[in-house]
Amino acid sequence: MFREMLAAVRREFSGGAALNDVAAISRFHRIQASPGYRQAARYCLGELQAIGLDAEILAFPASGETQFWSARLFQEWEARRATLHLISPEKEQRKLADFRECPISLIQRSIAFTGEAEVVVLEDGEEESEYEGLNLEGKIVLTKGDIERVRELAVEKYGAVGILFDGMRKASPVRERIDLPDALQYTSFWWRGDEQKCFGFVLSPRQGDHLRALVKKQAESGEEPVRVRAEVDARLYDGHLEVVTALIPGQTEEEIVIVAHLCHPQPSANDNASGSATALEVARTLQQLISTGRFSQPRRSIRFLWVPEMAGTFAYLATHEAEIPRMVAGINLDMVGQNQELCGSSFLIEWPPAAMSSFAPDLLERLREEFFDDAPSHTGLGSYPLFRHAVVPFSGGSDHYILSDPTVGVPTPMLIQWPDKFYHTSEDTLDKVDPAMLARVGSLTAAYVYFLAVAGQSETTWLGHEMVARHKARLGRGLQQAMAEVCTAEDGEKLARLAVDLERRVAYLVAREREALSTLNRLWPAADALIADLQHEVTIAAEHELDLVRTVIAQRMRELGLEALPPIPRTEPDEWAVRAETMIPRRCYRGPASWKDHQHLLSPEEREHWRKLVKDREVGGHTLPVLAQYWADGERSALEIADLVEMESGQRDVELLVEYFRVLAKMGLVELGG
Repeated sequence: MFREMLAAVRREFSGGAALNDVAAISRFHRIQASPGYRQAARYCLGELQAIGLDAEILAFPASGETQFWSARLFQEWEARRATLHLISPEKEQRKLADFRECPISLIQRSIAFTGEAEVVVLEDGEEESEYEGLNLEGKIVLTKGDIERVRELAVEKYGAVGILFDGMRKASPVRERIDLPDALQYTSFWWRGDEQKCFGFVLSPRQGDHLRALVKKQAESGEEPVRVRAEVDARLYDGHLEVVTALIPGQTEEEIVIVAHLCHPQPSANDNASGSATALEVARTLQQLISTGRFSQPRRSIRFLWVPEMAGTFAYLATHEAEIPRMVAGINLDMVGQNQELCGSSFLIEWPPAAMSSFAPDLLERLREEFFDDAPSHTGLGSYPLFRHAVVPFSGGSDHYILSDPTVGVPTPMLIQWPDKFYHTSEDTLDKVDPAMLARVGSLTAAYVYFLAVAGQSETTWLGHEMVARHKARLGRGLQQAMAEVCTAEDGEKLARLAVDLERRVAYLVAREREALSTLNRLWPAADALIADLQHEVTIAAEHELDLVRTVIAQRMRELGLEALPPIPRTEPDEWAVRAETMIPRRCYRGPASWKDHQHLLSPEEREHWRKLVKDREVGGHTLPVLAQYWADGERSALEIADLVEMESGQRDVELLVEYFRVLAKMGLVELGG
């Protein structure tokens, strides 16, 4: 059904041309709402107009006062020059950073400063206890810690004038701090209100270690302290934030959406010049195939968006609300061009959240399998891919997190390469980008959006049966894993719990698949009978698989000498479950809650309580609240939401979710009924 289409796309798409666009885009210092971002946007506009597409740049006020749904835009920022020199002790004098040589050496959105200051070393500076006995007034702190937390304490509370950051975020298992000793970590201030603003510079791990040792040596010997001179020529001002949009027109007003974020500091080749360049080449490929008559004009239009990450998507959607119901599905391209051998990455399809179940991820998975033909088997009777790949559940962190919010309702998988050894560093350069990977991802994207753009009765019928087949395979794998636990259960109570959990899990999976199948009417409005038949098939298949497991449970009962499963001991709900049962959150804004834009409405004690709550959790502290808000529909209690989040993620944390909704309510982002 789609193979001829995909073959035509693969012949037309040029990974080399996409690489040239990566090179062009990565020349610009593309901080959100900045002159450099605007230059990159104009480059994209020129390329789109050159291939004959209807394209434009939309400008939104970047003033710090403009709000789109719950997201508040920040001011525009421009940096002209910035240098940092080590001036004392005299024998150690040298230049440590120069914005003109490497824009990442300045903490982005730094304010203007000229002066000298002593350097004080912090380990991470995130806890109050680190500041005991320190005099930071007029000094610069060196830290590996969270920049916003350090600014709040060191600058705003204890009087430091600036920050030097020598941290390096881990990207397990391909990167520890020691692996990139001379790289600089992309770091930014995010000004959201009346907080005390400052400047800062980024040092490499090697520079930071040397400076830390030097500060210690000077202190122990009683010699002059380490001092630096900083000069920053930068400004914040009311300006604009741009979104580039282009359209391949269809026969109806419905749209399939491709989004890629254009922002990030120079060079940021894979993140995300690669996604932006791939989207440009997808546009050129489809435009060429359609204009030459090899592809017919699609039923639905294809909408392209190049945005400042998150902020641009919020702004575009909030100002085009009437068009959202016509957006049938989307795809997000983020960090797609990695040379896997250099970066240590895998090519991932990230599903939308379970609360936004749809046809989209199954289609994308099926099309990706057509790329498993890199090498033939030794007999020639099969083939296999030479690239690493996987399918992963939703984790958010990019623009699909907004589109896939059920209050927006545009199911949007993400294509990404992860992990990346050079992610968010000065070493994310053009040599890390693979044109063959660009061609692979771009061809997949073009085939996916064109299939959805032309889909009618036959395509929808095929896709529905494909979805059911894949659901059965996932269900079968899951139940087979459950069988292993059943067969090794050592007592009746364990067996009883497994039986209850299994029934609950299968009911959840069936409900999600039935919901996903119901979205087929977006592609074919007359699909009600097909959907009903497929939903029935899903229900029957689940019951059949459950019967097999129930047989194994009965067998294990006999082996344990049990005539019946014992009742599961009742446990009294704890205080968090009691509170969650009576808490019904209703969201006040469309789209995800941009709670960081409203955290100034909390007291310092409330902000600190939430920070520690998240920090104390090794897993799920950031992701579970995001998943929870998607399930909040104004009818479910927080306890019901916790149940659904547990089904989706495997993690249960009722306390975290209760506190999250309480915090959102304090900031006016949700209302709590009950």
